[in-house]
Amino acid sequence: MKQHRIAFRAVLSQLRPLNFLLLLAAGIVNAVGVTMFLAPVQLYDSGISGTSMLLWQVTPEEYTLSVFLLLLNIPLFLFGLKKQGAVFTIYSVWAVFVYSAASFVITDILPVDVSTASPFAGQDLLLCALFGGLISGIGSGMTIRFGGAIDGVEVMAVIFAKRLGLTVGTFVMIYNVLLYIVIGCVFRSWVLPLYSIVTYCVAIKAVDFIVEGLDKAKSAMIVTSQADEISEALSEAFGRGITHIGAKGYYSGADRTIIYFVVNRFQIGRLKAIVTELDPDAFLTISEVSDVLGRSVQK
Repeated sequence: MKQHRIAFRAVLSQLRPLNFLLLLAAGIVNAVGVTMFLAPVQLYDSGISGTSMLLWQVTPEEYTLSVFLLLLNIPLFLFGLKKQGAVFTIYSVWAVFVYSAASFVITDILPVDVSTASPFAGQDLLLCALFGGLISGIGSGMTIRFGGAIDGVEVMAVIFAKRLGLTVGTFVMIYNVLLYIVIGCVFRSWVLPLYSIVTYCVAIKAVDFIVEGLDKAKSAMIVTSQADEISEALSEAFGRGITHIGAKGYYSGADRTIIYFVVNRFQIGRLKAIVTELDPDAFLTISEVSDVLGRSVQK
């Protein structure tokens, strides 16, 4: 019992009230995108959200979207508790609850008709697909950025993808493709599933934008024999800390130093110019960095 109390206190210490507030906003944003743009014209979100929308539309009226969101998502998050951790699960369940409650408020309480057309885009399928995907993607991206997830399909992917010999991304893609095929077969039309794929693509880009930002950082790895000179020049030019990694050439057996350095995309040209000027034989690679934590700046 004492160990359980200690573990419980450790989880509580990691939870942040601000995250709950931001996840509240994320759930509401997601609900707006789905209920005010996608559902009125029978377009579909991806993952468990899209599955819930399909079940909502083919079952009696008393089974609302909110019911299916809770019934399908929460068991998945609880099932993935061991792999994903308690903090992630708590944040995710909270986000799904808010998403579900906000969906119910919009569709059943607010004086707005979302039964046959979007209040903003009418029955224009392209506008609904684009803005529905954008808004729901922003909501999903906010949820991920602040520690949770709003759709249980990612948890399914983490649990089952490796067992099936798939990556998480491939598992999610296969799930969504199968979902859209089922939708096309159920309604005997491929127009709505095709527009739903547009929604899915827009949502993915919106999630990437929210999670990673518009200006992604770039990491540079420079293999050089002039490490000190290049490091000094980079430090003077950009005012940032630099990391040296010892290395040895496989064929030549010569000792080399790898300089690890993070810049933004606007600084790449200047970085290349400095490196090639000081060491024309340097080997330089540049890669995208999804996120940067910490700060290393020369004072």
